[in-house]
Amino acid sequence: MKKLLPAKAGKRNDQIIVGLVQQSCTADRNANMEKSAAGIRKAVSKGAELIVLQELHLGPYFCQTENPAYFDLAEPIPGPASEAFGALARELSVVIVASVFERRTAGLYHNTAVVLEKDGSIAGRYRKMHIPDDPSYYEKYYFTPGDLGFHPIVSSVGRLGVLVCWDQWYPEAARLMALSGAELLLYPTAIGWAPGESEAERRLMLDAWMTIQRSHAIANGLPVICANRVGFEPASESAGSGQIFWGNSFIIGPQGEFMAKAGHDTEEVLTAQIDMTRTEVVRRNWPFLRDRRIDAYGDLLLLYRN
Repeated sequence: MKKLLPAKAGKRNDQIIVGLVQQSCTADRNANMEKSAAGIRKAVSKGAELIVLQELHLGPYFCQTENPAYFDLAEPIPGPASEAFGALARELSVVIVASVFERRTAGLYHNTAVVLEKDGSIAGRYRKMHIPDDPSYYEKYYFTPGDLGFHPIVSSVGRLGVLVCWDQWYPEAARLMALSGAELLLYPTAIGWAPGESEAERRLMLDAWMTIQRSHAIANGLPVICANRVGFEPASESAGSGQIFWGNSFIIGPQGEFMAKAGHDTEEVLTAQIDMTRTEVVRRNWPFLRDRRIDAYGDLLLLYRN
């Protein structure tokens, strides 16, 4: 491995503690909110200044089925969830990344991450860009693809490259956030196994999921925070069907190194200290951005090159 050379002495050493909450969810919205709030408080007690919550943490992952009644779960931003977590952010003086099923207007809904600043205000929002449509993940039925692009949200703890779940499989999303000045990549997530999948397939899926996100960290020289849900959630239509959300939330550094990692079947609160100057050190020694051949990448705009 290429030896890393230190940045020049005297550069500001910007250390922050980041956290995430990995939790199970039920149909009881208030209980889910209380669980998220308790996790936030625990992370703050460990010194966290930035806390990431998992995707759609206020209820069960309803996208396992297509049911028009679930649109009633959506809410505006600002709205009840952003106001509640904004009040908590203000009380604890912490930046919170929450996940909301956003109702923009009648018939127009998004899967949205909202960043609450330390004073309780909304620093910004990100609407999920890549929307899956797969067995047990019928998100295209509910969510319109995001229209805000890949732009970091400026906060008191840094420029946050907020993305959501299925976005985590796309190197283009992470790279565009990095090129726009993101200092951290954040992924609220909901991913798991179907009950009937073999142990071998489960291992392959989990390893692929971790590898792709470690690759984003390495290719862009950025820390990554991924908060996934945990526990079995049944689908509403047939007994025995559902998803086993595999947890394994993590915080990794800009060379893909694990700084904190949760288990696959437990509710956990993770924290880790991140040196925000390390991206400079890593990129000076592994200058991937410098050596990009942007003159030769035009065909990336094609869906497929024959």
